[in-house]
Amino acid sequence: MGCLGNALWFIFGGIWMGLGWVLVGCLWCITIIGIPIGLQCFKFAKLAFFPFGKEVVFGGGVGSLLLNILWLIFGGIPLAVGAALNGVVFCITIIGIPFGLQCFKIAKLALMPFGASVVEPIYKV
Repeated sequence: MGCLGNALWFIFGGIWMGLGWVLVGCLWCITIIGIPIGLQCFKFAKLAFFPFGKEVVFGGGVGSLLLNILWLIFGGIPLAVGAALNGVVFCITIIGIPFGLQCFKIAKLALMPFGASVVEPIYKV
């Protein structure tokens, strides 16, 4: 199901969300100080392209908090608002709810990307 979900996601909106992360990452990488933030954007662009089957684990310390505040001021809010609006549009129909939930996952990540990591959950049978 994850492969089919990712394929449909990529076609029906994931490409634009991922390109948004790549664009913001390129803008951050223009300056030497912004390169770590840009690299973080590229890491999460992969999640925005193919989010099904992946989870986001939040953590971090004071450094992550300071970078998240800087991130919110200079780039996180437009990405979060865009992802949340996409999620609302997807959730209008019952079929779109799984895609809307992925949008909300990406919106939450867009608000707090530092200290977060993308993991593939291990399921025990």
